[in-house]
Amino acid sequence: MADEPKSVTTRELIAMKTRGERIVVLTCYDALFARLLDASGVDVLLVGDSVNQILAGAETTLSATLDQMIYHTRSVCRGATRALVVCDLPFLTFQVSPQEAIRNAGRVLQETGCHAVKLEGGAPMAATVRALVDVGIPVMGHLGLTPQSVHALGGYRVQGRDEKTAERITADARALEEAGAFAIVLELVPAPLASHITKALTIPTIGIGAGPACDGQVLVLPDMLGLNDQFSAKFVKRYAALAEDVREAVKLYAAEVREGRYPGPEHSFTK
Repeated sequence: MADEPKSVTTRELIAMKTRGERIVVLTCYDALFARLLDASGVDVLLVGDSVNQILAGAETTLSATLDQMIYHTRSVCRGATRALVVCDLPFLTFQVSPQEAIRNAGRVLQETGCHAVKLEGGAPMAATVRALVDVGIPVMGHLGLTPQSVHALGGYRVQGRDEKTAERITADARALEEAGAFAIVLELVPAPLASHITKALTIPTIGIGAGPACDGQVLVLPDMLGLNDQFSAKFVKRYAALAEDVREAVKLYAAEVREGRYPGPEHSFTK
């Protein structure tokens, strides 16, 4: 009997960086896709607050709620057996105080069964990261383009192109590592900066629009699958064109229903 694949842990991700093994991360929002991604060997399933845009149709991530994130994270955990499941902490669930962050993140772990939380921000969030880690809640950081700060940043723009901002992001990464974060997402930063940060840290970096030198990569699942074909970005590679497949399948179903070809005898019960 073949050995069951071992579950991915935060310690294993750090070990993967040490061994030079790339980390595969995808966003996920439901049990069905969690099961498919888990069986395909994805290392980390990130229940991103992007769910608010992808599934709820919101313009930004800002209106995602804690209850919404708990619902989707619980669903993902039901479908995953090997992958590490990380839940995004939504806007204003961790920024007010470390105590409130502990309460909200603790609720996430307690009610969903996930393994870690992710929060946005650098040095100003270091004390909160340390407080969470000190009570046993693993934390993934997020730097560069931080979607919850999209209005303060002036839109979805590459961060760290000038020397001052690049130095700040680098210092933020070190602060998060020192605070106990087990990994950091680098979003929309120049590839040379991401490479410099990756080499400077002992914890893994996970890139999205941050070039090839990061220790791992993450994409939003519907973007990668071509389900969200109304969105395009330089950093997104579509590995399928499922939106068109869905449209064609639904058109065929509709035609067969209207023409009386579905259901046929093989889909019907005689007794």
